[in-house]
Amino acid sequence: MKLIIKPNKGFGKIEVEINEELWGEIERLGERYGVSPERIIKIALTGEFKEPTGDLEGLEEKVRELEERTWELEKEYAPLRFKAYGLSEDNKILAIELSGLLAENGGLKRFLRMKPERNVELRKLISYYLQG
Repeated sequence: MKLIIKPNKGFGKIEVEINEELWGEIERLGERYGVSPERIIKIALTGEFKEPTGDLEGLEEKVRELEERTWELEKEYAPLRFKAYGLSEDNKILAIELSGLLAENGGLKRFLRMKPERNVELRKLISYYLQG
């Protein structure tokens, strides 16, 4: 790949040939840190590297501890989420059945020439359970 660096003002440009392996590594760095490949090249050429301040090893240890705690919590709450999902699906099925029964009830009332009831609260509840 050919990299062309142009100045903001004036003439003159620099052309550099970059092999595919190096460009792939630059793109991986960009994805990892959320920076464009052009910005990575600019940092590398101008030497704008930031030196870490503080206790880097201590922070890395804290991150590892937090990751372990996160996985412990994940293990603890995974069964609860699974049960909640099952209950949510059961509620959807019941809402569908209830909707069918309401329609059947309305049809029977019309057949018997009775006044059909419009239960708005119940319709809202059925709609709620069918959406989520």
